[in-house]
Amino acid sequence: MDDREIAAQFRMKPIEDIAANLGIDKDLLEKYGNFKAKIDPRPITQKKTGPGKLIMVTAMNPTPAGEGKTTTSIGLADALNRLGKKATAALREPSLGPVFGMKGGATGGGYAQVMPREEINLHFTGDIHAVTAAHNLLAAMVDNRIHFDGPCGLLDSRRISWKRVMDMDDRVLREVVVGIGGPLRGIARETGFDITAASEVMAILCLAQDIGDLKERLGNIFVGYSAEGKMVFARDLKAHGAMTALLKDAIRPNLVQTLEGTPVFIHGGPFANIAHGTNSVIATRLALNVADFVVTESGFGSDLGAQKFYDIVVRTGHIPPPSACVLVATIRSLKYNGGVKRNDLEKENVTAMEKGFPNLQKHIANMKAYGVPLVVAVNRFPTDTEEEIETLKSLCRKENTRVALSDVFARGGEGGKELAGEVMTAIESDPHNFQLLYPDDMPLLKKIETIATRIYGAAATAMEGIIRRKIERLEKDGFGHLPVCIAKTQYSLSGDDNALGRPEDFTLIVTDASLSSGAGFIVVYCGDIMTMPGLPKNPSAENIDVTEEGDIIGLT
Repeated sequence: MDDREIAAQFRMKPIEDIAANLGIDKDLLEKYGNFKAKIDPRPITQKKTGPGKLIMVTAMNPTPAGEGKTTTSIGLADALNRLGKKATAALREPSLGPVFGMKGGATGGGYAQVMPREEINLHFTGDIHAVTAAHNLLAAMVDNRIHFDGPCGLLDSRRISWKRVMDMDDRVLREVVVGIGGPLRGIARETGFDITAASEVMAILCLAQDIGDLKERLGNIFVGYSAEGKMVFARDLKAHGAMTALLKDAIRPNLVQTLEGTPVFIHGGPFANIAHGTNSVIATRLALNVADFVVTESGFGSDLGAQKFYDIVVRTGHIPPPSACVLVATIRSLKYNGGVKRNDLEKENVTAMEKGFPNLQKHIANMKAYGVPLVVAVNRFPTDTEEEIETLKSLCRKENTRVALSDVFARGGEGGKELAGEVMTAIESDPHNFQLLYPDDMPLLKKIETIATRIYGAAATAMEGIIRRKIERLEKDGFGHLPVCIAKTQYSLSGDDNALGRPEDFTLIVTDASLSSGAGFIVVYCGDIMTMPGLPKNPSAENIDVTEEGDIIGLT
C-alpha cells in the first residue's frame, strides 16, 4: 500500500483529545477543522522551560530522495509512547517546493506519518503563506520608497539586498529586473526571488521567543545601503509593525497527530542547506513544557542542520541542548556515498557500503564533538538485506557508537522500540558534556574556517577579495559576534555535489555572504548553492491529481 492507503486505515481523533493528552486546555486551541489547531502558547511558555528532555534527529549526507529522517522522528515519538513515556514531536512545516519537486511531502511515510497528510503538505494553516506575504510587503515598501525618494534617497537602488520570495521551485525567477516600463512603474533595478524557506522572515519566525521578540527582529532586518553608505533596516521604513500583523497568527504553533495518536507540533519551515533548518523555538519550548520527551529534527545531514541547531538555535538560549542525538543512516545512502548509481541502490552491495561508511564515520565524529549522547538509527528499507544491516551495525560498534534498527516505516511505533530503548539508555547512562563549536567573540572568518575544517573536513577556505572585504565590513559594523550559517549543498560534506564519501584535502570555496541581522546570523554561501531551487525533469507535480470526490492523490 502507498502512504495514502495506509493512512486511510486509521481514524483520526478530534484535536481536542490530542491536546488533552498533553494537558492543554481546549480554550487555548484555535481549530482549523476537526484535526488540526493552532495553540496560544503564552499561558504555557511564559513559565520557565519545562522538564521535558529534547531528542534531536539528524542524518548522514542523503541521497536526492532523502533518508527518512522525518519518518524516523515520527516513529521514535510513537515508540516512546508505546514504552509508557509521555512523548511528542516538534517538526517543520513542508514547503511546496519539495512537495511539487523531487523529494515530495514531509509528513513521514508508511506507518509513521502525521495527519492530515494532504492538508499539512499543502496549505496547512497558512503559516508559510503569511511568511511570504510579510517578506514581500517589505520588498514592496523598499521599492515604494525608491519610487518616491529617487534612486539615491534613503535607499541606494544599486545596493539593495532584500529580494522577493515565493513558496515554489522556479529557477527563472532567480534573477529578474523590476520597475521597467516608465516612471509610473517605479525605478528599474536588478533583483530576484528566493524560495520562502530561505527567507530571513522564516528564520525570524522560528527563532523568536514571543511576538515582542518577533517584531524587534523584523525591525532589525537589513535591507540595503543609502547613497552615503549608511545601513538601512526595516524599522527605518516603518515596515516591521505591519509585517508583525501579517504574522500574528503564524507565530502560534500547530498541533496535529500521528497515525497512532501521538501529538505533534508542526511549526516553521526553514531549509537547512540555505537557512538554519529547524522548527520554531516557540513550538519546541511549548512541547518541553507539556511532555517528558520531545523529538525534533534538523534538516539534511549533521554537517548542515545539526551543526546549525547547536551553534545557532541552542546558542540563543531559548531552548536547552538536546539530551540525546539520533543520527539516521541508511544502507542506500552508504552505497550512494560508496559510488553506486541511484538506479542500482536496491541491489545488495556490502563492498559499496563499506566504501561509503567513511561518510557516516565523519558524521558520527561531528556529533560526538558536541558532547551529546549519540545513537545511530539504521532506517530500514524493504530492499535492505540482513547481511547489509548487520554489516552497518558492526561498523558502528567499531566506532564505539550505539546503534539500533529502526523499522518504523513498515511497523510504526512497534518498529521503533529498539531505537527508543537505546535512546533511553543513552540519556540515562552516557555522559552529557555539551559544548558549542566556537565562541561568540571568534572573528567571522575564523568561524567559517572552524566549521569548514572541523565539521566538513576541509583543509582550508578560499574566497575572492571582494567577499573577504564584505565579511570584514560586517564585523566592523558590529556584527562580528553573530554565528555563521553556511549555505551549501546537502549531498556532500564539501561544497561540491559530486564529492561523495568523506572528501579530504579540499578547499571550501566561499562565493558570497549576507547579513541576516534580524535572525541573528551571517549567511555564508559556498559552491553553487541556489536560494531558489528549480524543478527536476520529472517533478512530483506531474503525478498529483484530485479525484471527482475531491480526494488528493499522487502526493508522496
